[in-house]
Amino acid sequence: MRPYTGMATTTLPTFLRDRRERLSPQSTARRRTPGLRREEVAARAGVSVTWYTWLEQGRGGVPSEDVLERLARALELDDALREVLFLLAQGRPPPRKAAAPGVVTPALRFLLDSMSVPAFLKTPTSQVVGWNPASVAVLGDYAEVPERERNLLRRVFDAESHTKVHDVETVRRAYLASFRVDLARAGQSAEATALIEDLLESSADFRRLWADPDMRAHGGFQKRITRPGVGEIVLEASVLQIEGTSGLSMLVLTPVDDASKRAVARMVAAAGG
Repeated sequence: MRPYTGMATTTLPTFLRDRRERLSPQSTARRRTPGLRREEVAARAGVSVTWYTWLEQGRGGVPSEDVLERLARALELDDALREVLFLLAQGRPPPRKAAAPGVVTPALRFLLDSMSVPAFLKTPTSQVVGWNPASVAVLGDYAEVPERERNLLRRVFDAESHTKVHDVETVRRAYLASFRVDLARAGQSAEATALIEDLLESSADFRRLWADPDMRAHGGFQKRITRPGVGEIVLEASVLQIEGTSGLSMLVLTPVDDASKRAVARMVAAAGG
């Protein structure tokens, strides 16, 4: 069997045996060995006992995508371990699952609120599903924006964005290139298709830039804003992928210089943050 060279200490046989032995059998009868028997895993996955035994012995050949999905369910693997299974067996990650609507858990809500700089939670289609007090103090309250307009891609291609965003062309290109990466990770969805079609129809700038197939990691661009009594604030965008969610990521806007840091701190303090 072709080994996965990226993980020198773990092989597919070792991984399968380890995960099998971690599962608790439904039977309460005492057993000499831990976990499930090979025949129990084979039955769960709908494969022959002989073939599953060969897999654990490194003799079964390369399993198909369908078989690996069944083994992932049989071994009760979460998304991270499902990915490990595919990497070990085929040397590539599994197909992306279609992303479900983003759910902001209490833990994510706490993390977001604890940050002293503007931060947002967004879906792969750039829909904002969470924001913190610092973002309200510096950028305004998304609660006052209609839900349809709580979309970062829509906002960056808004007809008035050139009056609000410094070097809007660069920001649009960077955001659109990273949006393509998000789509590749999450898979095309009805929501993504509807968003793209709507922007293609309503924005000439989007139509022009959509023709450019550039793709790059999210973040890295700067956002410059001016506030009365505060002056110019320069924020740099970074994006953190949230593990264990259906494609949620966190967009963090960090002040890039001391003047911007002081300005953000004053605005957050004035807002009671």
